Amino acid sequence: MRLELAHITKRFPGVVANSDVSFAVGAGKIHALLGENGAGKSTLVKIIYGVQRADEGTLLWDGKPVVIDSPREARRLGIGMVFQHFSLFEAMTVLENIALGMDHPPPRRELEARIRAVLAQYDLALDPHRDVHTLSVGERQRIEIVRALLTHPKLLIMDEPTSVLTPQEVEKLFETLRKLAAGGCSILYISHKLGEIKALCESATILRFGKVVATCDPRAETTRSMAEMMIGGALKDLSSKEACVYGGERFSVSGLSAPGAEPFGTALKDISFTVRGGEILGIAGVAGNGQNELVAALAGETPSTGRIAIDGASISALGVTQRRKRGLASVPEERNGHAAVPGMSLMENAILSARTRRGLSAGGFLKPGAATAYASGVIAAFGVRTTGPKALASSLSGGNLQKFIMGREIGQDPTVLVVSQPTWGVDAGAAGFIRQAMIDLVAKGAAIVVISQDLDELLELSDRIAVINEGRLSRVMDVKGVSIEEIGLLMGGVHGADPAPSVSVPEAASHGA
Repeated sequence: MRLELAHITKRFPGVVANSDVSFAVGAGKIHALLGENGAGKSTLVKIIYGVQRADEGTLLWDGKPVVIDSPREARRLGIGMVFQHFSLFEAMTVLENIALGMDHPPPRRELEARIRAVLAQYDLALDPHRDVHTLSVGERQRIEIVRALLTHPKLLIMDEPTSVLTPQEVEKLFETLRKLAAGGCSILYISHKLGEIKALCESATILRFGKVVATCDPRAETTRSMAEMMIGGALKDLSSKEACVYGGERFSVSGLSAPGAEPFGTALKDISFTVRGGEILGIAGVAGNGQNELVAALAGETPSTGRIAIDGASISALGVTQRRKRGLASVPEERNGHAAVPGMSLMENAILSARTRRGLSAGGFLKPGAATAYASGVIAAFGVRTTGPKALASSLSGGNLQKFIMGREIGQDPTVLVVSQPTWGVDAGAAGFIRQAMIDLVAKGAAIVVISQDLDELLELSDRIAVINEGRLSRVMDVKGVSIEEIGLLMGGVHGADPAPSVSVPEAASHGA
C-alpha cells in the first residue's frame, strides 16, 4: 500500500472531525474519498498533506510510519495536491506561477524544459509563456497539475477537481489521471459528482460524521446507492415532471445588459429569454461568466438596460421591493451575507424578503408575531435543523441555511423564482428536498430560472437549457434533445459551433443521486 491511515482521530473544540479513521490507497490506484459536507474529508486531507496534525493514529507511507508536519514534508515524501481553489497570480505567466509554487525552482530555461516535457508526456496543451488571466479555468487547473507533477508525486490528491470544468475538460483531466495511475502514481480523488466516481475510481471510502461507514467498488455501485451510504438512509425519488402542463409566458427578458461588478465582474450583453408557467429554465456556465450579475440584474439589485416583464407587465423600472411585490423571488449564490444576514435570527431574516408578500410589516412597523409564525412554518415545512426561529443564521450548517432560504422564498408563492446554485454545498438528502420543492412550485404554475454549475442538476430539473459565457447567453435548447458535447463547447466559449451529435441527455445524465 502506498498510503495507509490507521485509527486517525482529530478533535476541535466541541466537535470530533475524524474518529478512528482507517483506510489505504494502493500504488497506482485511483481511490475516492466520499462524504457529505462536514463528514471530515477536508480535515483528513489536511492531515495527509501536513497542514494539520492528527491527535491520535498513525500514517504509514510505503509501509513505514511517518510524521508529516508540513506541506513541504508531504512534497518531500512524494505527496502532491491540487486544491479546489487555485493559488495563481493572474498577472504572471504560467512559468512564473509554477516557479513560485516550487520549494527549490531550477533555473528558468531548465524549468521550462521540464514543464514542456511533462506537457508532452501527458498530452497537455499549455503555453508556459501565456499570462494566467488569458487562460480558461481548465487551463489554469493544468498549471496546478503540472506544478504537482514536477515533484514526481507518488500520491496525488485531487480536491473537487471538476467543479469548474466543462465536460470536455473533465474528460481530458480523466485521461491525465489514468495515465498517471498507469505509471504507478496513486490518486486520492474527492468529489460530490458520483457519476464521475463511477467512471474513474476503483475503490472508495465513505465518511459520515467523521467516521468510516463503508468501503466499496464504485464500478459495482449505482450513484444512488453511494449517495445513500453517504447520508445513511434512503433517497426519496423526485416526482415526475412529465405530467406538467405549460402555461403562457410568465417571465420574459429582452435585450438585458448591465455592467460587471468592480473590479473583475463580467458585463451582461444583450441577454434575452422567456419562461412559461410550469417551466424550469436552466442556465449552465463555468463560474465567473456573469451568473451573479444576471441574478442581481433580474432581482433589481443593480441597474440594467433592456426589458424584464412578469405576465407581460414590465418591471424594468422597479426596485427590489416592488419586484418582489409583483411576484419575483430570488436566491443569490452567496448564502451568508447576501441571501441571509449571519448575525440576525431566522425570524429577522424572514422579514428581510417576505415582509411584503407575507404581511410581516404594516404601516412602517414590523409584526414580530407574524414573522415568528412564518419562520416557524418554513422550518417545519423544509425540515430545517435548528433550535427555532430565534436561532441566528450563523448557527445553521450550510445545508440547513440553504433549506431555510429556499423555504423562505418558495413559501411566498412567487410567480417567478430566480435561484443560483440551489444545492451548492448541501448534502444529498437536502439537495433532493430542495429540487422537489422547486418541482412542486412549477406544478402550481410558477416559472423558475435555475443558474447552476452542476450540469447534472440542470439536466435533471430543467425543461429547457441555455449557457452563459462571458456575459452572453446562448440560444435556449430543449433538454430532451440537447447534446452534452454542444453544452460543453458553449460553456468553453465556442459559440455558433455545429458539433456532430454525440451523447444525448437521457443517456449521459445521472439522475439517481
